Amino acid sequence: MGIFKRRSIKSLGKKKRDMPEGLWHKCPDCGAIIHEADMQQHFHVCPKCDYHFPMTAPGRIELLVDPGSFVEMDKKLESKNPLEFKGYAEKIKAYQKKTGLKDAMVTGRAKILEKPVVIGVMDFRFLGASMGSVVGEKVTRAIEAATKDRCAVILICASGGARMHEGILSLMQMAKTSAALARHHDAGLAYIGVLTHPTTGGVTASFAALGDVIIAEPKCMIGFAGPRVVKETTHQNLPPGFQTAEFMKKHGLVDMIVSRGDLRERLGSLVDYMEPAEA
Repeated sequence: MGIFKRRSIKSLGKKKRDMPEGLWHKCPDCGAIIHEADMQQHFHVCPKCDYHFPMTAPGRIELLVDPGSFVEMDKKLESKNPLEFKGYAEKIKAYQKKTGLKDAMVTGRAKILEKPVVIGVMDFRFLGASMGSVVGEKVTRAIEAATKDRCAVILICASGGARMHEGILSLMQMAKTSAALARHHDAGLAYIGVLTHPTTGGVTASFAALGDVIIAEPKCMIGFAGPRVVKETTHQNLPPGFQTAEFMKKHGLVDMIVSRGDLRERLGSLVDYMEPAEA
């Protein structure tokens, strides 16, 4: 009889989407399902296992600096295609539209707990926060501005490494940023590096690892080459926890591991302590 006939899924028509996208997040570490409101309340940290989700550069700036104090620098700098790498110009435009940023680094003057600083934040959404000529230039200008202002510079790092589309022009940024930091150090001024997930490649091999104090977020990946490449190159089994923040702290690369909710207070304390004595 037709009244008892089983209906097929197709007969129900199209699935109605009552649930807005982005309202729920699944933790990749413990599998917990987290509501967006809870994500915001916990600074994009899983309340179950303390997994630190990636954050955007604007989100990190809002979290760390005093409200209304951030003034962006070099906002209009954007990458060109000096090597005429096929598809690179189109890719840059696509990521600019997707993220609302000109490139993978946002820099500016700000205050943290009323202390003036220059801060730079990398955004992994933009081409894996790879370091090309614009990222290197913005980092260098930020350091030079801090040297001129005689204040601390803070760089929040997250990167897949050098930007292959720019070849040697990308690799040159390692030396340029490191030289700017050397001059900043010679002026008796502080640099605090904050390593987030992931910090790898040429960024790790240059300014990320040169901080007077190096902070890392819990469980973040820090390294040069990836663990698979290291294992295949050395033909050795890697130790447990290799390239995690905790492993790096144990072996001396990282000075302290600070949860995201405590980071603003810790940075403020460090800037206050490391502030240069008045002449």
